[in-house]
Amino acid sequence: MNEKKQSSRRSFIKSGALAAAGFFIVPRHVLGKGFLAPSDQLTKAIIGVGGMGRGHIPYAGTRVVAICDVDKKHLQEAAAMVDKGVKTFSDYRELIVLPEVDIVHIATPPHWHGIMAIDAARAGKDIWCEKPMTRTIGEGKRVVEAVNQYGRMFRLNTWFRFEDNFYGMGTTVKPIKKLVQSGLLGWPLKVTVSRHTGFDWKFFWVGKTNLEAMPVPEELDYEMWLGPAIYKPYHQHRVHQTFRGYWDYDGGGLGDMGQHYIDPIQYFLDKDDTSPVSVEIDAEQQHYDAVGTWRRIEYTYADGCKIILDGEGRDVNVPYIEGPKGKLYPGFKSDIPDIWKKLAAFPDSEPQITSFTESVKTRKVFALNETNGHRSCTIVNMGKIALQLGRSLKFDPVKQEFIDDEAANRLLSPPLRAPWVI
Repeated sequence: MNEKKQSSRRSFIKSGALAAAGFFIVPRHVLGKGFLAPSDQLTKAIIGVGGMGRGHIPYAGTRVVAICDVDKKHLQEAAAMVDKGVKTFSDYRELIVLPEVDIVHIATPPHWHGIMAIDAARAGKDIWCEKPMTRTIGEGKRVVEAVNQYGRMFRLNTWFRFEDNFYGMGTTVKPIKKLVQSGLLGWPLKVTVSRHTGFDWKFFWVGKTNLEAMPVPEELDYEMWLGPAIYKPYHQHRVHQTFRGYWDYDGGGLGDMGQHYIDPIQYFLDKDDTSPVSVEIDAEQQHYDAVGTWRRIEYTYADGCKIILDGEGRDVNVPYIEGPKGKLYPGFKSDIPDIWKKLAAFPDSEPQITSFTESVKTRKVFALNETNGHRSCTIVNMGKIALQLGRSLKFDPVKQEFIDDEAANRLLSPPLRAPWVI
């Protein structure tokens, strides 16, 4: 690592200590002089302008003022899509201290999400983070603490709990939530996520176990791409589109799609403030580095509700939701006669703030925020840990740690590569 980067990192860590002591950057819309009126446009900076970051350059009510990427090609491509005055950076720490930035959009691989979200919160920025929220449970807890400590607004970028048709259900989640709340299906409920209920686990996100070192491309700062991840020699399959196949950066199809599929379930089961008490797996032993596939993951809550992740599609005619009084199938079909007519007699769920610009301007919590986002990400990360260890686990949702399993608890907050810390 060159001396310039070492000096920059030392300076940032020093400034971070000052922030922790109570001195942090206040964004313009909080200051009296730079007050942001409801009609004003918010400014946004994007960290990571690969496919996902470039795809979210336009967002209603926002204007991009800065972009950052460790790959010069990505940065050049994104720069061609924005105004000429937009600032470009290769180090996110220079971007997040810009006083003109309201929102920081984190569109990097997941092993960076926790550190960047905490640093952005400490710098007085509101945060828009891609899924999965964090790579580990411990990082998720720290993000929740930081967002609350510094009074920031947080959006996790999976949206199915509040808009869009929910995969094979043929409807948004809203009527599913209403059906569950009505009690027409009974309790406890079992929810099965498989290709037969309209979902795809994307098992092409697997790693390779025979990687040989390759020269690092001139345009890529591989040291900074790795950041807090354990150093492993560069190979093109580790980075960019295929990074999801390695435990150091993500968790395969479960890491990629897990929060999209599971967060709405957590919402309609009314589990936003808790976690399952156990996770059981059926899978081949995973490689220490490369993510593999799995056959089945089963989560159980204290009240008996279950979430089944069916990786091999073994249950052909399974309903999406099954309760003691009824079942719900894809296409919002049910064995309950006149289900729509019966649902009409029940109240709708409470309204949510589903525009992040509204959340930032009003300082009211976004529908999918750091707290409930951490809980749905915890479900994903519980499954990842069980797969890595090759065994089922018991979990304490209050302490947010595994019960009588030292090896599993070590994976809650695994050490980061120096000098990166959370």
